[in-house]
Amino acid sequence: MAWVFLLFAGFGEMTAMFFLKLSDGFKKKGAAIGAIAAGGVSFYFLSLSLLDLPVGTAYGIWTGIGSVGTVLLGILFFKEGFHAKRLLFILCIISGVIGLKLVS
Repeated sequence: MAWVFLLFAGFGEMTAMFFLKLSDGFKKKGAAIGAIAAGGVSFYFLSLSLLDLPVGTAYGIWTGIGSVGTVLLGILFFKEGFHAKRLLFILCIISGVIGLKLVS
């Protein structure tokens, strides 16, 4: 169950960053509240995953899911550029996350 909690935490992190971008520096209250709420949900599920997983592994995977997901959301929703170099580094993050999963 810890891995499911960690997955939810990662998606919460992606959601928080999505709303943070939409908040326009916390000027748009609805999006700002969404960012804070999603961040809280993310931390809650991360804390649940830490009951069974090593902190280094959980944190690394949580940030990996959040980073890759946020890059993809930026490309899809905010017209951020997609270049071969970006894909290379996304694959590096994914391989690191897989490595952490394999050794824990």
